[in-house]
Amino acid sequence: MPEIKVTPLGAGQDVGRSCILVSIGGKNIMLDCGMHMGYNDDRRFPDFSYITQNGRLTEFLDCVIISHFHLDHCGALPFMSEMVGYDGPIYMTHPTKAICPILLEDFRKITVDKKGETNFFTSQMIKDCMKKVVPLNLHQTVQVDDELEIKAYYAGHVLGAAMVHIKVGLESVVYTGDYNMTPDRHLGAAWIDKCRPDVLISESTYATTIRDSKRCRERDFLKKVHESIERGGKVLIPVFALGRAQELCILLETFWERMNLKAPIYFSTGLTEKANHYYKLFITWTNQKIRKTFVQRNMFEFKHIKPFDRSYADNPGPMVVFATPGMLHAGQSLQIFKKWAGHEKNMVIMPGYCVQGTIGHKILNGQRKLEMEGRATVRILFQLDVKLQVEYMSFSAHADAKGIMQLIRMAEPRNMLLVHGEAVKMEFLKGKIEQEFNCHMPANGETVTVTTNPSVPVDISLNLLKREMALGGTLPDPKKPRTMHGTLIMKENSLKLVSSEQALKELGLNEHQLRFTCRVPLQDPHSDPDTLHGIYLHLKSVLKGYTIQHLPDGTVMVESIVIKVSSSAEDPNTKVLLLSWSYQVKYFHLLKKG
Repeated sequence: MPEIKVTPLGAGQDVGRSCILVSIGGKNIMLDCGMHMGYNDDRRFPDFSYITQNGRLTEFLDCVIISHFHLDHCGALPFMSEMVGYDGPIYMTHPTKAICPILLEDFRKITVDKKGETNFFTSQMIKDCMKKVVPLNLHQTVQVDDELEIKAYYAGHVLGAAMVHIKVGLESVVYTGDYNMTPDRHLGAAWIDKCRPDVLISESTYATTIRDSKRCRERDFLKKVHESIERGGKVLIPVFALGRAQELCILLETFWERMNLKAPIYFSTGLTEKANHYYKLFITWTNQKIRKTFVQRNMFEFKHIKPFDRSYADNPGPMVVFATPGMLHAGQSLQIFKKWAGHEKNMVIMPGYCVQGTIGHKILNGQRKLEMEGRATVRILFQLDVKLQVEYMSFSAHADAKGIMQLIRMAEPRNMLLVHGEAVKMEFLKGKIEQEFNCHMPANGETVTVTTNPSVPVDISLNLLKREMALGGTLPDPKKPRTMHGTLIMKENSLKLVSSEQALKELGLNEHQLRFTCRVPLQDPHSDPDTLHGIYLHLKSVLKGYTIQHLPDGTVMVESIVIKVSSSAEDPNTKVLLLSWSYQVKYFHLLKKG
């Protein structure tokens, strides 16, 4: 039996460094190649030794597919391609291809230029890696080779995020990457057709969460920011440069305009201008409202939000600062946090998920004393007292438990596989999914093997379908299959189920008739007509509901069975009953021409 093998090299019962190896129909595909933000050593990268102990990965991989530009999904890509060694195609959407190298370079500067780490990729490696990228369009089927094809679907989440449908022959896998089933202020909801894959590999970051209404969340967020500003506090909102940043910027911009507020709002790093440029460039990836009003007003050109300068952090008075990155593990957001953490009237609002090991994760779990590294050439550790208010508001663009179940029902997979989630939460969701679908949740390095039973698509003639509806009442339910009788015709590599009459006509074959007979001896002294009439009366009395006729030609018919009576040549008292019936033969052999 054919089978599909799935091995997480990262994000198996864990959030971070997404990297899934899929073997399907003799092809090996790597799905995402991310970095773990909770580690500063080799553990930040996926373990590629599961693919090969030595030699370049090109010999073992047919292609690499990147779902979106977040570093936990693409951060290890230059390391994998340029340092470990991979020369094959790397597929991602056009927005991801444009934004990915900027975020990779930004992170490289923090890691190498500021922290002084070694064994990390260079700027040139990022450029060389991006030369191998093949861009994907939504809903476009791309032939990787003669057998392997891939197709991208809209995932919401961030600009350019895509789910991907991978198909080899009759076997198929869908990988979601990160996705959001709820439309927001700048992106639409994820969507996929009812493709019924053999395996659906889904993220499960919010496996146990059912979010409150978006309107309530936005109201609470604005209330907390406003209250903090009113009492003269500073508000830090750690975000990633593209995604939730733009969502919350649109929200605050509208609120500041409506309330006529004067406190400054800043956005750190020079990525703001670049972000606006990419949203303009890829406007078709945004939601319907932004696309419609784009000509009159660009929602990403903000009147109240200004670029942030490092010196502004020491300015007196209230302010709101969006700073990158989003988990407080490095960069500008961490530097501002260190300066503001000791003042009670200040506030940090964490708008999304934080990976274990990051400062964001620690403060969300109530840690009030943090061991930090000082900014010096010699590594100095100091303790930071956290006195500011810590708030968590889930503006994360991941699907919640309800959204995950919605996508599963949308795609109708034969098997489910959960990645990118915490083990305990995944276990809970797995229990819910298994009420309807088979489900797996492998750890990193663990291989799940799914035996496939490929279904062969067959066209059905309208006449045959109408006949079946007349017999059964309704159309067949895909979850409760019904047997259909017909003749299967293969024509030009396609299969078609038609009625036997239509098959005979299309193939130019004649219908045949088979006749069956049976002789039954019977002791009866009466004449042949009297014996036959007696049989007719007897059958009439015992076979209620059947059509029984005594015909003038000296026969009795019971439905389609004909009964005749004749005397035996040897003994006049012995009668012979001759029963005969015919079948129209609508089955035939197809002879292969020589």
